[in-house]
Amino acid sequence: MPLTVDLNADLGEAFGSSRIFEDVALLELVSSANIACGFHAGDTTTMRDTVNAAKIRGVTIGAHPSYPDIPGFGRRELGLPPDEISFHVATQLRVLRDVCGSEGARLSYVKPHGALYNRAARDPAAANAIVRAIREVETSLTLLGLANSEMGRAAERAGIAFASEAFVDRAYKSDGTLVPRDQPGAVIHEVKSAVQRAVMLVKGKTITADDGTELHVSARSLCVHGDNPDAGPMLRTLRKRLEESGVTIAPFAA
Repeated sequence: MPLTVDLNADLGEAFGSSRIFEDVALLELVSSANIACGFHAGDTTTMRDTVNAAKIRGVTIGAHPSYPDIPGFGRRELGLPPDEISFHVATQLRVLRDVCGSEGARLSYVKPHGALYNRAARDPAAANAIVRAIREVETSLTLLGLANSEMGRAAERAGIAFASEAFVDRAYKSDGTLVPRDQPGAVIHEVKSAVQRAVMLVKGKTITADDGTELHVSARSLCVHGDNPDAGPMLRTLRKRLEESGVTIAPFAA
């Protein structure tokens, strides 16, 4: 049976039009775009420009909500209670949904950002809070999250569609979670290594953890972070390698 995988990147993580050219280059390579909603980065101008660029290229649009943490780029664990998480996520979804509507585009999915993502991967209360926000705003949205995580279980309980993802440019721990960014080797910059890992994820459904453990990971989408300075060469090489291997690149959500 032919293999199909989505490629996603975190985009719109600037203010105004300062990064739109870099984002457009990445939009030529991905099939799904996780667009910042203003709480860790982005503003209405950035959202509008990124939504339009994605729409023109047929790239599926997702919301990338965060803790309210512009100073920390959404990467600080704020420890917010579940009700606050739901409120902040729902607020961000509405903003990006409205931007999409005004530009004749469609919001299709939700992928939490940074510390909120990492917490929701392991914390059922945080995962449930995100799912509640999705149900409040638009039940047809798919939740994109770490494979084998609490996010998938929360979505299943609530009847929300879930798509599992894996990270091409991040190191894994043996429990299937990501190595914290402040630890050596957490972010992968070497293109050849990243591409080899991605091919194994697609074809073998495995990835090697930082301690050498082989993890089984079934992922419908592969992520490369847009703020990784090597994102362009990584995605370009990865897409070429996958397509030459007979893998179809296509969005996981309509």
